[in-house]
Amino acid sequence: MNKIPRRILITGASGDIGSAVAEKLASGGERLYLCGYRGEKRLQELAARLSGDYGILCSTHIADLRDPAAADALFSEISALDILISCAGIAHFSLLQDTAEEDWQEVLDTNLTGPFHMIKRAVPLLLKSENARILNISSVWGSRGASMESAYSASKGGLDAMTRSLARELAPGGIAVNAIACGVIDTRMNRSHLSEEDLEALKQEIPAGRFASPEEVSDLAALLLDAPSYLTGQIIGFDGGWKV
Repeated sequence: MNKIPRRILITGASGDIGSAVAEKLASGGERLYLCGYRGEKRLQELAARLSGDYGILCSTHIADLRDPAAADALFSEISALDILISCAGIAHFSLLQDTAEEDWQEVLDTNLTGPFHMIKRAVPLLLKSENARILNISSVWGSRGASMESAYSASKGGLDAMTRSLARELAPGGIAVNAIACGVIDTRMNRSHLSEEDLEALKQEIPAGRFASPEEVSDLAALLLDAPSYLTGQIIGFDGGWKV
């Protein structure tokens, strides 16, 4: 019996983690809506390749999800949904007293308000699904905090809290809500602001002795999407033992 494709919306799909998640789910024959804000060409190339390699339906949507009107426009193009995966995120590195108000707001709007806009609009569709899931990509800094990353830590802490709250709120409707709290993932974002010396020093702190790949994050995401809906409200650490 052929599997019925699940309808999955992935935000931040042009990023390293988002594109790896898209690849993993495409290999399983799912129907994908890929959303991005920057990296339009990369997003379109990804969709074309996934459609060709796996024979799936895969559409692209360019939207600044910090803007509620943009979120409305996106959902006007989606009539049914089974899974929402929020991968979009940015970082900002500075002492708190040196952080400009606009930088603080941009990080919170992208990492926390954006997922809020998406979830708010997705829930009415997810309530019609028989196996609905919401999965947020978070960070270990959401629970522990990082020096010189107050805005990022605050945004991910808020995302974790929203994940737990929504799990309680949506469990009666059969929607499981979880998050992956990533440690150091080998992404362009991390390599763009850390020197090779910094990266090597970080690696020495991690018991596993290495960074995770985006593909490993996508493997865990796929497992969580297939887990029983009784698994909900969990912030699952994925850090090689770094912050145990």
